[in-house]
Amino acid sequence: MDLKAPRGTKDIYGKEVYMWQKLENVLREICENFCIEEIRTPIFEHTEVFQRSVGETTDIVQKEMYTFADKKARSLTLKPENTAGVARAYLENKLYADVQPKKMYYIAPCFRYERPQAGRMRQFHQFGIEVFGSFEASADAEVISLAYELLKRLNIGNVELHINSLGGPECRKKYNDVLKQYIGKTLDGLCPDCKERFTKNPLRVLDCKNDSCQALLAGAPAVLDCLDAECTAHFEMLKTILNEMDIPYVVDPKIVRGLDYYTRTVFEFVTTEIGAQGTVCGGGRYDGLLTEFGGNKTGAVGFGMGLERIMLLLEKQNTAEQRYKKIDVYVGSVGDNGLKKSQAVVYQLRKNGLNAEGDILSRSVKAQLKYADKIGANFSTIIGDNEIENDCIKLKNMFTGTEYQIKLTALMDTKEISQWEN
Repeated sequence: MDLKAPRGTKDIYGKEVYMWQKLENVLREICENFCIEEIRTPIFEHTEVFQRSVGETTDIVQKEMYTFADKKARSLTLKPENTAGVARAYLENKLYADVQPKKMYYIAPCFRYERPQAGRMRQFHQFGIEVFGSFEASADAEVISLAYELLKRLNIGNVELHINSLGGPECRKKYNDVLKQYIGKTLDGLCPDCKERFTKNPLRVLDCKNDSCQALLAGAPAVLDCLDAECTAHFEMLKTILNEMDIPYVVDPKIVRGLDYYTRTVFEFVTTEIGAQGTVCGGGRYDGLLTEFGGNKTGAVGFGMGLERIMLLLEKQNTAEQRYKKIDVYVGSVGDNGLKKSQAVVYQLRKNGLNAEGDILSRSVKAQLKYADKIGANFSTIIGDNEIENDCIKLKNMFTGTEYQIKLTALMDTKEISQWEN
Protein backbone atom coordinates (compact mmCIF):
# COMPACT_ATOMS: atom_id res chain seq x y z
CA MET A 1 0.00 0.00 0.00
CA ASP A 2 1.36 3.43 -1.00
CA LEU A 3 0.49 5.82 1.81
CA LYS A 4 2.12 8.85 0.22
CA ALA A 5 0.04 11.63 -1.30
CA PRO A 6 -0.12 11.28 -5.12
CA ARG A 7 2.60 13.14 -7.02
CA GLY A 8 1.63 16.75 -7.62
CA THR A 9 -0.65 16.94 -4.58
CA LYS A 10 0.01 17.91 -0.98
CA ASP A 11 -1.59 18.06 2.45
CA ILE A 12 -2.24 21.52 3.86
CA TYR A 13 -2.32 21.79 7.66
CA GLY A 14 -1.05 23.72 10.68
CA LYS A 15 0.37 27.16 10.00
CA GLU A 16 0.04 26.73 6.26
CA VAL A 17 -3.71 26.11 6.32
CA TYR A 18 -4.11 29.14 8.57
CA MET A 19 -2.34 31.28 5.96
CA TRP A 20 -4.64 29.86 3.28
CA GLN A 21 -7.64 30.88 5.39
CA LYS A 22 -6.23 34.39 5.79
CA LEU A 23 -5.75 34.65 2.02
CA GLU A 24 -9.26 33.38 1.33
CA ASN A 25 -10.68 35.96 3.74
CA VAL A 26 -9.00 38.73 1.73
CA LEU A 27 -10.38 37.26 -1.51
CA ARG A 28 -13.92 37.16 -0.14
CA GLU A 29 -13.66 40.66 1.31
CA ILE A 30 -12.52 42.26 -1.95
CA CYS A 31 -15.28 40.48 -3.88
CA GLU A 32 -17.80 41.90 -1.42
CA ASN A 33 -16.34 45.38 -2.03
CA PHE A 34 -16.79 44.86 -5.78
CA CYS A 35 -20.35 43.49 -5.28
CA ILE A 36 -19.49 40.05 -6.67
CA GLU A 37 -21.27 36.93 -5.41
CA GLU A 38 -19.82 33.44 -4.99
CA ILE A 39 -20.62 30.45 -7.20
CA ARG A 40 -19.68 26.83 -6.50
CA THR A 41 -19.74 24.37 -9.40
CA PRO A 42 -19.14 20.58 -9.36
CA ILE A 43 -15.59 19.30 -9.15
CA PHE A 44 -16.15 17.37 -12.41
CA GLU A 45 -18.09 18.07 -15.60
CA HIS A 46 -18.99 16.20 -18.76
CA THR A 47 -15.78 16.08 -20.81
CA GLU A 48 -17.42 17.85 -23.74
CA VAL A 49 -17.80 20.99 -21.62
CA PHE A 50 -14.01 21.47 -21.72
CA GLN A 51 -13.48 20.17 -25.25
CA ARG A 52 -15.94 22.68 -26.67
CA SER A 53 -14.81 25.64 -24.58
CA VAL A 54 -11.12 25.29 -23.78
CA GLY A 55 -10.32 24.00 -27.28
CA GLU A 56 -9.27 20.63 -28.65
CA THR A 57 -5.86 21.97 -29.77
CA THR A 58 -4.86 23.25 -26.33
CA ASP A 59 -2.34 21.44 -24.15
CA ILE A 60 -4.99 21.15 -21.45
CA VAL A 61 -7.38 19.09 -23.58
CA GLN A 62 -4.71 17.14 -25.46
CA LYS A 63 -2.37 16.28 -22.58
CA GLU A 64 -3.45 17.43 -19.13
CA MET A 65 -7.06 16.50 -18.33
CA TYR A 66 -8.00 13.85 -15.79
CA THR A 67 -10.77 12.10 -17.73
CA PHE A 68 -12.61 8.95 -16.72
CA ALA A 69 -15.76 6.97 -17.55
CA ASP A 70 -18.48 6.57 -14.94
CA LYS A 71 -20.50 3.37 -14.40
CA LYS A 72 -22.72 4.21 -17.38
CA ALA A 73 -19.69 4.85 -19.64
CA ARG A 74 -20.22 8.63 -19.69
CA SER A 75 -17.01 10.58 -20.09
CA LEU A 76 -16.36 12.92 -17.15
CA THR A 77 -13.39 15.18 -16.41
CA LEU A 78 -12.05 16.72 -13.21
CA LYS A 79 -12.16 20.40 -13.99
CA PRO A 80 -8.82 21.76 -15.28
CA GLU A 81 -10.15 25.34 -15.04
CA ASN A 82 -13.31 27.01 -13.78
CA THR A 83 -14.63 29.33 -16.50
CA ALA A 84 -16.25 26.57 -18.58
CA GLY A 85 -18.15 25.21 -15.58
CA VAL A 86 -19.37 28.66 -14.58
CA ALA A 87 -20.52 29.33 -18.15
CA ARG A 88 -22.39 26.01 -18.16
CA ALA A 89 -24.02 26.91 -14.82
CA TYR A 90 -24.97 30.37 -16.14
CA LEU A 91 -26.95 28.78 -18.98
CA GLU A 92 -28.34 25.74 -17.16
CA ASN A 93 -29.69 27.78 -14.24
CA LYS A 94 -30.94 30.59 -16.51
CA LEU A 95 -28.86 33.17 -14.69
CA TYR A 96 -29.18 35.34 -17.81
CA ALA A 97 -32.75 36.02 -16.62
CA ASP A 98 -31.38 37.74 -13.48
CA VAL A 99 -30.43 41.40 -13.38
CA GLN A 100 -27.36 41.84 -15.57
CA PRO A 101 -24.42 41.94 -15.48
CA LYS A 102 -24.03 38.75 -13.49
CA LYS A 103 -20.79 38.91 -11.50
CA MET A 104 -19.51 35.76 -9.81
CA TYR A 105 -16.34 34.55 -8.10
CA TYR A 106 -15.02 31.14 -7.09
CA ILE A 107 -12.31 29.64 -4.89
CA ALA A 108 -11.96 26.05 -6.04
CA PRO A 109 -9.55 23.17 -6.74
CA CYS A 110 -8.53 22.30 -10.32
CA PHE A 111 -6.69 19.33 -11.79
CA ARG A 112 -4.12 19.09 -14.57
CA TYR A 113 -1.70 16.29 -15.33
CA GLU A 114 1.62 18.10 -15.83
CA ARG A 115 5.09 18.08 -14.37
CA PRO A 116 4.90 19.43 -10.80
CA GLN A 117 7.12 22.43 -10.03
CA ALA A 118 7.19 25.47 -7.79
CA GLY A 119 3.74 27.05 -7.82
CA ARG A 120 2.32 24.41 -10.17
CA MET A 121 0.64 21.29 -8.79
CA ARG A 122 -1.53 18.57 -10.33
CA GLN A 123 -4.22 19.53 -7.86
CA PHE A 124 -4.11 23.27 -7.47
CA HIS A 125 -6.45 25.99 -6.28
CA GLN A 126 -7.83 28.84 -8.30
CA PHE A 127 -9.52 32.10 -7.46
CA GLY A 128 -11.37 33.72 -10.31
CA ILE A 129 -13.94 36.25 -11.42
CA GLU A 130 -16.51 35.82 -14.21
CA VAL A 131 -18.68 38.73 -15.40
CA PHE A 132 -21.48 37.93 -17.85
CA GLY A 133 -23.76 40.35 -19.69
CA SER A 134 -21.49 43.22 -20.80
CA PHE A 135 -19.55 43.76 -24.03
CA GLU A 136 -18.10 47.04 -22.76
CA ALA A 137 -14.42 47.80 -22.13
CA SER A 138 -15.48 49.14 -18.74
CA ALA A 139 -16.23 45.55 -17.65
CA ASP A 140 -12.70 44.54 -18.68
CA ALA A 141 -11.28 47.43 -16.67
CA GLU A 142 -13.35 46.54 -13.61
CA VAL A 143 -12.11 42.94 -13.63
CA ILE A 144 -8.50 44.06 -14.10
CA SER A 145 -8.86 46.66 -11.34
CA LEU A 146 -10.02 43.97 -8.91
CA ALA A 147 -6.93 41.86 -9.60
CA TYR A 148 -4.71 44.93 -9.28
CA GLU A 149 -6.29 45.99 -5.99
CA LEU A 150 -6.08 42.44 -4.63
CA LEU A 151 -2.34 42.25 -5.26
CA LYS A 152 -1.95 45.61 -3.52
CA ARG A 153 -3.95 44.48 -0.47
CA LEU A 154 -1.75 41.39 -0.26
CA ASN A 155 1.34 43.65 -0.38
CA ILE A 156 2.67 41.73 -3.38
CA GLY A 157 5.16 43.90 -5.26
CA ASN A 158 7.23 43.52 -8.43
CA VAL A 159 4.15 42.59 -10.47
CA GLU A 160 3.47 44.11 -13.89
CA LEU A 161 0.19 44.20 -15.83
CA HIS A 162 0.48 43.18 -19.50
CA ILE A 163 -2.48 43.69 -21.86
CA ASN A 164 -3.27 42.81 -25.47
CA SER A 165 -6.26 42.39 -27.78
CA LEU A 166 -6.96 39.34 -29.95
CA GLY A 167 -9.84 41.06 -31.71
CA GLY A 168 -13.10 39.46 -32.78
CA PRO A 169 -13.68 36.44 -35.07
CA GLU A 170 -12.93 38.35 -38.29
CA CYS A 171 -9.78 39.85 -36.82
CA ARG A 172 -8.68 36.40 -35.67
CA LYS A 173 -9.30 34.96 -39.14
CA LYS A 174 -7.26 37.71 -40.75
CA TYR A 175 -4.46 37.31 -38.22
CA ASN A 176 -4.42 33.53 -38.61
CA ASP A 177 -3.83 33.95 -42.35
CA VAL A 178 -0.96 36.40 -41.75
CA LEU A 179 0.47 34.21 -39.01
CA LYS A 180 0.32 31.07 -41.16
CA GLN A 181 2.34 32.77 -43.87
CA TYR A 182 4.99 33.75 -41.34
CA ILE A 183 5.10 30.42 -39.47
CA GLY A 184 5.15 28.46 -42.71
CA LYS A 185 8.64 29.78 -43.44
CA THR A 186 10.02 28.24 -40.23
CA LEU A 187 7.73 25.20 -39.95
CA ASP A 188 10.51 22.63 -40.31
CA GLY A 189 12.27 23.99 -37.21
CA LEU A 190 9.23 23.85 -34.92
CA CYS A 191 8.42 21.08 -32.46
CA PRO A 192 5.90 18.33 -33.39
CA ASP A 193 3.16 19.93 -31.26
CA CYS A 194 3.56 23.26 -33.06
CA LYS A 195 3.40 21.57 -36.46
CA GLU A 196 0.07 20.06 -35.47
CA ARG A 197 -1.19 23.37 -34.08
CA PHE A 198 -0.12 25.12 -37.26
CA THR A 199 -2.75 23.17 -39.18
CA LYS A 200 -5.57 23.34 -36.64
CA ASN A 201 -5.02 26.64 -34.82
CA PRO A 202 -1.87 28.67 -35.66
CA LEU A 203 -2.48 31.07 -32.78
CA ARG A 204 -1.68 28.22 -30.39
CA VAL A 205 1.85 28.08 -31.83
CA LEU A 206 2.60 31.43 -30.18
CA ASP A 207 1.77 29.88 -26.80
CA CYS A 208 4.39 27.14 -27.10
CA LYS A 209 6.73 26.90 -24.10
CA ASN A 210 9.60 25.42 -26.15
CA ASP A 211 12.54 27.88 -26.17
CA SER A 212 13.65 26.94 -29.69
CA CYS A 213 10.14 27.54 -31.03
CA GLN A 214 9.96 30.91 -29.26
CA ALA A 215 13.27 31.92 -30.84
CA LEU A 216 11.89 31.16 -34.33
CA LEU A 217 8.70 33.12 -33.53
CA ALA A 218 10.46 36.21 -32.18
CA GLY A 219 9.62 38.30 -35.23
CA ALA A 220 6.03 37.10 -35.66
CA PRO A 221 3.51 39.75 -36.74
CA ALA A 222 1.40 41.35 -33.98
CA VAL A 223 -2.31 40.67 -33.73
CA LEU A 224 -2.88 44.37 -32.96
CA ASP A 225 -2.04 45.15 -36.59
CA CYS A 226 -5.05 43.06 -37.70
CA LEU A 227 -7.74 44.61 -35.50
CA ASP A 228 -10.77 46.21 -37.14
CA ALA A 229 -12.03 49.67 -36.15
CA GLU A 230 -14.48 48.36 -33.52
CA CYS A 231 -11.93 46.15 -31.76
CA THR A 232 -9.32 48.92 -31.90
CA ALA A 233 -11.79 51.35 -30.28
CA HIS A 234 -12.56 48.77 -27.55
CA PHE A 235 -8.87 48.34 -26.76
CA GLU A 236 -8.27 52.10 -26.76
CA MET A 237 -11.19 52.59 -24.35
CA LEU A 238 -9.73 49.96 -22.03
CA LYS A 239 -6.39 51.75 -21.97
CA THR A 240 -8.12 55.09 -21.33
CA ILE A 241 -10.06 53.73 -18.35
CA LEU A 242 -6.95 52.09 -16.89
CA ASN A 243 -5.16 55.43 -17.20
CA GLU A 244 -8.03 57.13 -15.36
CA MET A 245 -7.76 54.49 -12.62
CA ASP A 246 -3.98 55.09 -12.36
CA ILE A 247 -3.35 51.41 -13.08
CA PRO A 248 -0.02 51.06 -14.92
CA TYR A 249 0.20 48.57 -17.79
CA VAL A 250 2.36 47.39 -20.67
CA VAL A 251 0.91 46.60 -24.10
CA ASP A 252 2.31 43.15 -24.87
CA PRO A 253 1.45 41.77 -28.35
CA LYS A 254 2.80 38.34 -27.38
CA ILE A 255 0.00 37.58 -24.94
CA VAL A 256 -2.47 35.15 -26.51
CA ARG A 257 -3.43 33.07 -23.42
CA GLY A 258 -3.62 29.29 -23.54
CA LEU A 259 -7.36 28.77 -24.08
CA ASP A 260 -9.33 29.01 -27.32
CA TYR A 261 -12.34 30.90 -25.98
CA TYR A 262 -10.62 34.30 -25.57
CA THR A 263 -11.63 37.26 -27.77
CA ARG A 264 -10.55 40.89 -27.71
CA THR A 265 -8.96 41.77 -24.34
CA VAL A 266 -6.41 39.41 -22.82
CA PHE A 267 -4.19 40.28 -19.87
CA GLU A 268 -1.67 38.87 -17.42
CA PHE A 269 -0.08 40.03 -14.18
CA VAL A 270 3.52 38.79 -14.33
CA THR A 271 6.44 38.73 -11.92
CA THR A 272 10.06 37.59 -11.91
CA GLU A 273 9.87 36.63 -8.24
CA ILE A 274 8.96 32.95 -8.77
CA GLY A 275 11.12 31.90 -11.70
CA ALA A 276 9.89 30.86 -15.12
CA GLN A 277 6.27 30.43 -14.03
CA GLY A 278 5.86 34.15 -13.64
CA THR A 279 2.17 34.65 -14.43
CA VAL A 280 0.24 35.10 -11.18
CA CYS A 281 -3.06 36.09 -12.78
CA GLY A 282 -4.41 35.82 -16.32
CA GLY A 283 -7.68 36.41 -18.07
CA GLY A 284 -9.59 38.24 -20.72
CA ARG A 285 -12.81 38.47 -22.67
CA TYR A 286 -14.72 35.48 -24.09
CA ASP A 287 -17.81 36.83 -25.82
CA GLY A 288 -18.38 33.68 -27.89
CA LEU A 289 -18.09 31.06 -25.15
CA LEU A 290 -21.80 30.69 -24.38
CA THR A 291 -22.60 30.11 -28.07
CA GLU A 292 -20.39 26.99 -27.87
CA PHE A 293 -22.92 25.64 -25.35
CA GLY A 294 -25.93 26.59 -27.45
CA GLY A 295 -26.62 29.93 -25.76
CA ASN A 296 -26.88 33.42 -27.18
CA LYS A 297 -23.81 35.54 -27.78
CA THR A 298 -23.13 37.17 -24.42
CA GLY A 299 -20.45 39.61 -23.37
CA ALA A 300 -18.20 37.98 -20.79
CA VAL A 301 -14.86 38.71 -19.15
CA GLY A 302 -12.91 37.25 -16.24
CA PHE A 303 -9.63 35.97 -14.85
CA GLY A 304 -8.13 33.06 -12.97
CA MET A 305 -5.42 33.26 -10.30
CA GLY A 306 -3.42 30.30 -9.05
CA LEU A 307 -3.38 30.48 -5.25
CA GLU A 308 -0.28 28.29 -4.88
CA ARG A 309 1.68 30.95 -6.78
CA ILE A 310 0.22 33.69 -4.61
CA MET A 311 1.31 31.77 -1.51
CA LEU A 312 4.81 31.44 -2.99
CA LEU A 313 4.97 35.20 -3.45
CA LEU A 314 3.71 35.87 0.06
CA GLU A 315 6.39 33.57 1.48
CA LYS A 316 9.14 34.93 -0.76
CA GLN A 317 8.35 38.55 0.03
CA ASN A 318 7.89 37.81 3.75
CA THR A 319 4.36 39.18 3.78
CA ALA A 320 2.88 36.01 5.27
CA GLU A 321 1.81 36.51 8.89
CA GLN A 322 4.22 34.70 11.20
CA ARG A 323 2.07 34.22 14.30
CA TYR A 324 -0.68 32.09 12.94
CA LYS A 325 -2.82 31.22 15.97
CA LYS A 326 -4.63 33.69 18.15
CA ILE A 327 -5.21 32.07 21.56
CA ASP A 328 -6.60 34.56 24.04
CA VAL A 329 -6.12 32.57 27.22
CA TYR A 330 -4.85 29.23 28.49
CA VAL A 331 -6.66 27.93 31.57
CA GLY A 332 -4.62 25.31 33.44
CA SER A 333 -5.53 23.29 36.53
CA VAL A 334 -4.30 21.62 39.72
CA GLY A 335 -6.17 18.62 41.19
CA ASP A 336 -9.49 17.07 40.30
CA ASN A 337 -11.60 20.06 41.35
CA GLY A 338 -9.33 22.40 39.43
CA LEU A 339 -9.57 20.22 36.34
CA LYS A 340 -13.37 20.15 36.41
CA LYS A 341 -13.60 23.89 37.04
CA SER A 342 -10.99 24.79 34.42
CA GLN A 343 -12.90 22.80 31.78
CA ALA A 344 -16.08 24.67 32.66
CA VAL A 345 -14.21 28.01 32.47
CA VAL A 346 -12.69 27.17 29.08
CA TYR A 347 -16.10 26.19 27.71
CA GLN A 348 -17.70 29.41 29.02
CA LEU A 349 -14.94 31.56 27.52
CA ARG A 350 -15.41 29.84 24.16
CA LYS A 351 -19.17 30.49 24.36
CA ASN A 352 -18.31 34.16 24.98
CA GLY A 353 -16.43 34.25 21.69
CA LEU A 354 -12.86 33.95 23.00
CA ASN A 355 -10.19 31.53 21.79
CA ALA A 356 -9.50 29.51 24.92
CA GLU A 357 -7.44 26.37 25.55
CA GLY A 358 -7.10 24.04 28.52
CA ASP A 359 -5.33 20.87 29.63
CA ILE A 360 -6.69 17.50 28.49
CA LEU A 361 -3.48 15.48 28.99
CA SER A 362 -3.12 15.65 32.81
CA ARG A 363 0.14 17.58 32.53
CA SER A 364 2.02 19.01 35.51
CA VAL A 365 1.62 22.72 36.21
CA LYS A 366 5.10 23.36 34.84
CA ALA A 367 4.32 21.43 31.66
CA GLN A 368 0.99 23.25 31.28
CA LEU A 369 2.64 26.67 31.45
CA LYS A 370 5.31 25.54 29.02
CA TYR A 371 2.55 24.40 26.65
CA ALA A 372 0.74 27.75 27.02
CA ASP A 373 3.96 29.47 25.94
CA LYS A 374 4.47 27.12 22.97
CA ILE A 375 1.01 27.72 21.55
CA GLY A 376 1.40 31.49 21.88
CA ALA A 377 -1.39 32.14 24.38
CA ASN A 378 -1.77 35.83 25.25
CA PHE A 379 -2.73 35.10 28.88
CA SER A 380 -2.61 32.09 31.19
CA THR A 381 -3.98 31.11 34.57
CA ILE A 382 -3.99 28.02 36.84
CA ILE A 383 -7.11 26.98 38.77
CA GLY A 384 -6.99 24.82 41.91
CA ASP A 385 -8.87 24.43 45.21
CA ASN A 386 -7.64 27.79 46.58
CA GLU A 387 -8.70 29.70 43.50
CA ILE A 388 -12.15 28.10 43.58
CA GLU A 389 -12.64 28.69 47.33
CA ASN A 390 -11.49 32.35 47.22
CA ASP A 391 -13.02 33.14 43.81
CA CYS A 392 -9.69 34.68 42.87
CA ILE A 393 -7.10 33.87 40.20
CA LYS A 394 -3.84 35.26 38.83
CA LEU A 395 -4.06 36.09 35.13
CA LYS A 396 -0.59 36.31 33.58
CA ASN A 397 0.31 38.27 30.45
CA MET A 398 2.53 35.75 28.68
CA PHE A 399 4.45 38.41 26.76
CA THR A 400 5.18 40.95 29.52
CA GLY A 401 5.10 38.60 32.52
CA THR A 402 2.75 40.95 34.40
CA GLU A 403 0.16 39.27 36.65
CA TYR A 404 -3.33 40.57 37.49
CA GLN A 405 -5.52 39.52 40.43
CA ILE A 406 -9.11 39.07 39.28
CA LYS A 407 -12.23 37.21 40.36
CA LEU A 408 -12.73 33.78 38.81
CA THR A 409 -16.43 34.48 38.25
CA ALA A 410 -15.52 37.77 36.56
CA LEU A 411 -13.17 35.92 34.20
CA MET A 412 -15.99 33.62 33.13
CA ASP A 413 -18.19 36.62 32.29
CA THR A 414 -15.61 38.41 30.16
CA LYS A 415 -15.67 38.69 26.38
CA GLU A 416 -12.35 40.53 26.10
CA ILE A 417 -9.41 39.29 28.17
CA SER A 418 -7.27 42.37 27.58
CA GLN A 419 -9.65 44.50 29.66
CA TRP A 420 -8.11 43.02 32.80
CA GLU A 421 -4.86 44.83 32.06
CA ASN A 422 -6.70 48.02 32.96
